[in-house]
Amino acid sequence: MEWLNIVVRLMHITFGIAWIGASFYFVFLENALNRTDNVREELAGNLWAVHGGGFYYLEKYKSAPKVIPKSLHWFKYEAYFTWLSGFSLLFVVYYFNASSMLIDPRVLDISPLAGVGIGVASFIVGWLVYDGLCRTALVRSKWFMVIGFAIATAFAYFYDEVFSARAAYIHFGAMLGTLMVGNVFFTIIPAQKAMVKAATEGTPLDPQLGKNALARSLHNNYFTLPVLFVMVSNHFPSTFSHAYPWAILAVITLGTAGVKHWLNLREKHQSNAWVLPASVALLLGVVFVTAPKSETGTAAAACTEEVTMSRVNMIVQTRCVQCHSAKPTDDVFKSPPNGVVYDTPEDIIRLKDKIMQRVVVTKTMPQNNKTQMTQEERDILKCWIEQGALNK
Repeated sequence: MEWLNIVVRLMHITFGIAWIGASFYFVFLENALNRTDNVREELAGNLWAVHGGGFYYLEKYKSAPKVIPKSLHWFKYEAYFTWLSGFSLLFVVYYFNASSMLIDPRVLDISPLAGVGIGVASFIVGWLVYDGLCRTALVRSKWFMVIGFAIATAFAYFYDEVFSARAAYIHFGAMLGTLMVGNVFFTIIPAQKAMVKAATEGTPLDPQLGKNALARSLHNNYFTLPVLFVMVSNHFPSTFSHAYPWAILAVITLGTAGVKHWLNLREKHQSNAWVLPASVALLLGVVFVTAPKSETGTAAAACTEEVTMSRVNMIVQTRCVQCHSAKPTDDVFKSPPNGVVYDTPEDIIRLKDKIMQRVVVTKTMPQNNKTQMTQEERDILKCWIEQGALNK
């Protein structure tokens, strides 16, 4: 399972880089085209570029060239294989281990099969809602962005009410990824095929097809940074462990999309004084909101007693070593996750900072609190670390 995770994850990252890189490049190309200076009648624009020790000259046609070249590259397989590898990775990490990684009984006590069904069905529903909205007149107004963000926030809230927080984030990203590949498969590629067919047969082409494809491509461009954040979010529990993780996810989505909007405007040489500062302010707001609060009351009072190593070791051996030991006994993890082991007091002392972050501050370990660690035990570990993490 670990090697399957590695191989599928590497495939997903590789195809994702190719897809997102192409998205960034072609939106930049569209934004940066020279549309006025010595542009031939049949062209929509051109661009001179230098890269890798050479000069490049690119031209965009208004409709199509008079003769379609035999060697015509289609940018579609990057999208398809990114989604297929990502969907496979969702099964490897979350669905095959649904009882441990997907379902948190403290959130919603459902069967693993029900959790998997809800996750997959939500992607279909998300696409139907988004595609339906794109087919209305709203797609040409600013209200489209407002309604779209509200719907995305609703999905974030829904996932947070069904799955573990970490799984909720991943499903949000997978839902956006599904919208992106749906745009490619159902709108962008069919429009391109119609364009090639019309050019080959010499028949008129409906210009609205190209406009729709360009709009969906631009939507995908704005989805990229939120999706990339979700891809790495499982490494940062301070985000998904917040009391309102759906709200944190929504704000980060808005902030990162705002940064992408500023970059797009910059490529078109259009200035906007408030987009970037507002986006950065939103993201910095998340930093302060997710900062750990100072402990008072019972937890602070408990620290008046010296905590011994034997007491700490008892808690760790009871709640943690099922996974984090040289020979785990957990039903899912057959090797210690990330190589972290707590077999000896020396191991525990060496990893005290990780314990402070994951067990005390963010409370994201044990995973979904599978071993039922109590708040009192977390307070004891906190006291021991603040007292110097000594082997007494």
